[in-house]
Amino acid sequence: MKMTTEKKKGVSNFYEFHSFLDPGCPITPMGPFRDNIRYFLQECAEVEEYTVEGMPTWCTFLVHKSKGVLIPLYTIEENVKSSVRTFCDHCRCAGWSHHLVSKRKYHLIIPADSEWKNHLDDGVFDDQTHILHGLIHSNGFGHLISLNGIEGGSKYLCGREVMDLWDRICTSFRARKITVEDVSRKHMMDLRLLYGVAYGHTWFGRWGYKFSHGSFGIMEHHYEKAIEMLSSIELDQVIDDFRCISRSNVMKQVIICYRGLSNTPLITVRDLFRFILAVKSCNSVKEKPNVAAPLVRACSSRYLMRNAAPNKSVGKEKSVRYRKYSNVAASLDSRWPVRRLEFTADVIVAALREKREAIRFGSCGMSRQEARDAARLHIGDTGLIDYVLKSMNNVIIGGYVVRRAVNRATRVLEYTIQELLNCDQPEQEKLPEPFQDYAVNPGADAYTDVLCLYNNLLLSFAESDELSLAVRIVLDSKQFLKEWPFSDDPNDSLLRFICCILPNSNGLEAVFTKGYPPGEVVEVPLHSTIGDLKIAVESAMRDTYCIMDNLMITDIAGMEQLEDYEVLFGIVQSGSELWVRGFGLDLDSELKNEGGSDNWTVNCRCGARDDDGERMVSCDICEIWQHTRCCGIEDSEVVPPLFVCEACCTSLAPPRAQNSFEFGHYGTAAALVPCASHFGMDLIY
Repeated sequence: MKMTTEKKKGVSNFYEFHSFLDPGCPITPMGPFRDNIRYFLQECAEVEEYTVEGMPTWCTFLVHKSKGVLIPLYTIEENVKSSVRTFCDHCRCAGWSHHLVSKRKYHLIIPADSEWKNHLDDGVFDDQTHILHGLIHSNGFGHLISLNGIEGGSKYLCGREVMDLWDRICTSFRARKITVEDVSRKHMMDLRLLYGVAYGHTWFGRWGYKFSHGSFGIMEHHYEKAIEMLSSIELDQVIDDFRCISRSNVMKQVIICYRGLSNTPLITVRDLFRFILAVKSCNSVKEKPNVAAPLVRACSSRYLMRNAAPNKSVGKEKSVRYRKYSNVAASLDSRWPVRRLEFTADVIVAALREKREAIRFGSCGMSRQEARDAARLHIGDTGLIDYVLKSMNNVIIGGYVVRRAVNRATRVLEYTIQELLNCDQPEQEKLPEPFQDYAVNPGADAYTDVLCLYNNLLLSFAESDELSLAVRIVLDSKQFLKEWPFSDDPNDSLLRFICCILPNSNGLEAVFTKGYPPGEVVEVPLHSTIGDLKIAVESAMRDTYCIMDNLMITDIAGMEQLEDYEVLFGIVQSGSELWVRGFGLDLDSELKNEGGSDNWTVNCRCGARDDDGERMVSCDICEIWQHTRCCGIEDSEVVPPLFVCEACCTSLAPPRAQNSFEFGHYGTAAALVPCASHFGMDLIY
């Protein structure tokens, strides 16, 4: 990184971190985003002597006075026509597949602390460790891709400081809409669930980010109802419901402890979580503080995937108990006889043993799908196979211990076997306790208390269909958005409009098959004519979108009878939305919509009609995409090489007479499993 103190045009590119891009500090951009970002680069950034993947790069230095460090903020201008990332995956997952492809993307990046003295390399866009990585298209629509504070490895910047900076950047540059996919976690807790229950919004809600859309067909009213349902649970009811569960005293003591520390009554779950999150340590609550000091910081990225392995207890791990599968099978409330369950288990163990003997190097485990396929060679009832696989973990079958765990290399759930002689001897059989092993000392450590309540309260609603569904809805709601509404300043001498291209402009209907793209912000002087406005619209559209290099505006809706020399003032109100017609669009270009040129279709039983970022599978007959989860394929399972959807199965063969709902709990074939997030949605309407 080139550390220079030279000034450009009398303006230094060193600025105080916490006041940078406050109003008037150091600039006051007034135009649309496409002009403001150029103004910023001209006045507040120095161009680097190198490029990133051939793209020009600028740097602005931010001084953090209290930490005594100089922080580089890089801006990279990505030209779409010369980039290998032609389309925007973030737009596609945000529901913006119908947006027109912008000519330029601007990446704003603060790299990890250890990279501040180094040049950015060509893999910078895929790096997950950036303290900040935001992307804004030249039309003002963008995405917060990653944010990593102290929890994410930074030594100097906490998440709130970085988020404050990002919000000032977007506000100052006049961004229009910014999305974020909230998959942030801390201490094994999903913050969108924790903060949703405690505050009614996510961690990003502090800066105005609101629900955009959920995965699996979840709508805003589903999300709001789920949050309301979870946060309004009364604590007295919690104590009563948990009285018959092992170690219920832990829950009761935590609730009583914080009720005694609070100056105000703690009635609901929201009251309790909000109060504990205001407590930093036991010492800070002894005086019953009134000032809430947030406990949790966030580090968020679309690419920070949730660990697929089960969460470990924060306390001392218990020794593993192995149970004889014959006893497990006898205790199950199954519609199959115990002897059939045992026979199926023996078949699966035989397949595992055969693979272990055949493979001497590498993984000798089998994924769920592999074990299922091997068992189907001997057993035709796939529902039975899935039922047995679901119950096989830490069980003893014929002198072998069968374990189920995530392979750290492949991130796939696998079944493995080991001779019993090489394992711990089976202990006294005991069903696992639902409570995590926490030290019973409420109030000593707020983090531990929050984690205890999170795991044993929010994640322990399996007995309640409504509450467990509400938790799933909140966890499946990851896309959030902040919008800066278009506004007109009545005190300046400019007219501002949102200008949209009419779909009947020279065959543009084909481009709008998935929806109308947003209009473009256009500014003209106060005494401009209709002809001046047409020229301004042409200039703005040509500068912004790939297919509009040769756009010519012919008409403005509602002004067809007016001449180009007539003055706009008095004819149309500033701040209005205008629709224009024209020709010269490059409709043969592949760079039309951000969703790409592929003509793919999403039609899932959960109600999803567009890509929401979740894993999907395409039917090999009709080529319609559906969620793997809605088709009964678990995230840990490999997608089958041949997949046929329910509709095509029905057309090829008559449906089975057996009630398909019997298979719903066992992850069986896609055509027979009703999607839980769909058929249970009416529980929270």
